[in-house]
Amino acid sequence: MRRLPRLRGPFAVALALAVLAPALRLAAGPARDHGLAGGGRTPRDTAILDDVATTEVLGDVSTALARVFSYAPDDLAATERAAGTELSGRALDEYRRLFAQVRRQAPAQRVTLATRVVRAGVVSLTGDTARLLVFLDQTAARAGGPDGTPAAAQLAVTAHRDRGHWTITALTSV
Repeated sequence: MRRLPRLRGPFAVALALAVLAPALRLAAGPARDHGLAGGGRTPRDTAILDDVATTEVLGDVSTALARVFSYAPDDLAATERAAGTELSGRALDEYRRLFAQVRRQAPAQRVTLATRVVRAGVVSLTGDTARLLVFLDQTAARAGGPDGTPAAAQLAVTAHRDRGHWTITALTSV
């Protein structure tokens, strides 16, 4: 069989370009849709571009989640106060509904819940609204019992900045 060395190189390059061109167009599409493709337009989603706001929302949301999802049976009021300042809107309404069950059961069960943010990332940051994906470790332990084992949780979080502070407005388990 006779080889065609001159055609193999150019043919391979042409084939690669034919395959990659649609993929590159698809990859560029979302960048244009979010205003990140240049062209003199102001970007709308600044999660990658605004380090200060990204750091602030990560810090505020991480602290808030640790405060509102950690409690001790003898000090539930502190957790409820934290929820009143760190949550608003739908997130606060849903939290209060669920925490009512905790308030009824915690004294008898003597359970302490400790929550810490393991990792968090800003998915989008547009103006004063941010969407995040947050990974939590939660450890529940009964009084006088063995130390609890951490359980992982994932949340999609929406936060809104008001007067320089990020407040959680929506929480969804992922």
